[in-house]
Amino acid sequence: MKPTYAEAIIALSPDAKFQVLSNDINQIDWQSNDIEQPSKETIQAKLKELEDEYEKQSYARSRAESYDPIPEQLDMIYHDMDGWKARIKSVKDKYPKPT
Repeated sequence: MKPTYAEAIIALSPDAKFQVLSNDINQIDWQSNDIEQPSKETIQAKLKELEDEYEKQSYARSRAESYDPIPEQLDMIYHDMDGWKARIKSVKDKYPKPT
């Protein structure tokens, strides 16, 4: 799932107590005042950083959806190692890791 404002706040202030309504940066309910609250700009910058990292990992999510379930892969390894290698390579070729 794409990163949210809540995840950005947690990354910036892991001990903060808050609630974000509707993933709206203008609707943050800070539930404690004993921890410094990051500014909206800082939160937005962190969210952008998390979104960029999320996009960089799109190939990995696509690969994970394309691989056969582990029990099927283990059975294929046992019965047809070369076929299993070819299947894995086809997924990796279809969704290459960016350089």
